[in-house]
Amino acid sequence: MPTETLSRLIDELGPAVSTDPAALRAVREDRSGLVSPATALAIVHATSVGEVQTVMRVASRTGTPVVPRGAGTGLAGGGVASEGAIVLDLSRMNRILEIDEADELAVVEPGVLNGDLNDAVAPLGLWFAPDPASRAISSIGGNIATNAGGLLCAKYGVTREAVLGLAVVLADGRLLRTGHRTVKGVTGYDLTALLTGSEGTLGVIVEATVRLRPVPGGEPVTVAAAFPDVTAAAEASARITAARLRPAILELVDGAGIARVAEFLGPAALAGTPLESLAPGEAFLLAQADGPAAADEAAGIAGVLRGAGGRVTVSTDASSGERLLAIRRSMHPALAAHGRVLIEDIAVPRSALPEMFRAIEEIGRRHGLEIPTLAHAGDGNLHPNFVFDAPVDSDGAASPEAEVPAAVWAAADDLFRRAVELGGTLTGEHGVGVLKRRWLRDELGDDQWELQRAIKAVFDPAGILNPGVVFEPEVSPAVGGPR
Repeated sequence: MPTETLSRLIDELGPAVSTDPAALRAVREDRSGLVSPATALAIVHATSVGEVQTVMRVASRTGTPVVPRGAGTGLAGGGVASEGAIVLDLSRMNRILEIDEADELAVVEPGVLNGDLNDAVAPLGLWFAPDPASRAISSIGGNIATNAGGLLCAKYGVTREAVLGLAVVLADGRLLRTGHRTVKGVTGYDLTALLTGSEGTLGVIVEATVRLRPVPGGEPVTVAAAFPDVTAAAEASARITAARLRPAILELVDGAGIARVAEFLGPAALAGTPLESLAPGEAFLLAQADGPAAADEAAGIAGVLRGAGGRVTVSTDASSGERLLAIRRSMHPALAAHGRVLIEDIAVPRSALPEMFRAIEEIGRRHGLEIPTLAHAGDGNLHPNFVFDAPVDSDGAASPEAEVPAAVWAAADDLFRRAVELGGTLTGEHGVGVLKRRWLRDELGDDQWELQRAIKAVFDPAGILNPGVVFEPEVSPAVGGPR
């Protein structure tokens, strides 16, 4: 059957089909730190809706699994190869099909990069609000598939709030259009919302109609604060929420994370910023207010942070704020410079942030691990990071065969369970993928877990769409943690 499938693909799609060993190896991993042990049958570099439909029709007739993949920047293993699968690469479907100024929307193909859409609409005084840290390299299709978040979610919402409609190719090759071009629309079940965050398990996104917003007026005002430790910083961020203040950005980086960033960037990169004067172990809280009332809101935030014991700096210079945000976005490459990185993604109620940070420190001590952590503190989303040694290839690059150490999985297990105990969730924005499927049923409960599996079966009765992602009960330690 694999030979028949490959022959059909080549007959119908020709040069769009690749079996190059290097390419097949590349799609075994994403940016999660996990590597699939599987080898795909082929990669199809689709450039049109028709080609995607052809892939799904061939896959449906032959019972071949299909893994939709965008820019490969996922952080939960949701778009990595499974054994004998067709990897459906959508990155070449990267056209902006329409920008409608009057209705403040855009229609895009899934491979359009988040940052590229914003560059295209900025001259019109518009912007696409979802703002993952990877916006320069992550695709909108991938953002939608994982319901991605980012730095601006606390004020402007996650990706779901920006998606008006979708075009999706179903498992049997049919093209489904959902949603509306209108701001409101409640006809029938909200399939657009269901498909957003479904991680390629219900259909393949081939087009999206997304909401644009007017660029906020006025200059942003940035507030930076240093605290003696991360718990104090988390308590200060909770006070901002309790004070009914809503900064556009509220980011927290612990002392271990700041130390890694400072080492990676070097003293010159931090010179002239509040980070330059941080003492070892101090945590950093970064807030930014935008819109016409930015100055007043920033003054309120600064007052709260000073009252919480923070060493506060306020800047009305937009370039200074962007410089601090760029430093914040360098956290992942700073950690990756030390080895392979497993980036976790838990979320808790904002009032529970201090308790979750205390738990992370205690879990790290118990397992003998340093866990550098940053948080989108404005919405209670934390990213504890595990850095571990990986074997290297002959060229000095990290080997893709590296497995996550058992001690890391044990610590992650403790983190997940504590987050849920605090009223939180396993994943705030990265998705379940293969990384967290072992823990999914524990959070959902039996009834919801069964209902969600039943929904999957309605869309994909043969189970060919992204098999092993989200619901698969058996997990290989190399890809998704201990059994």
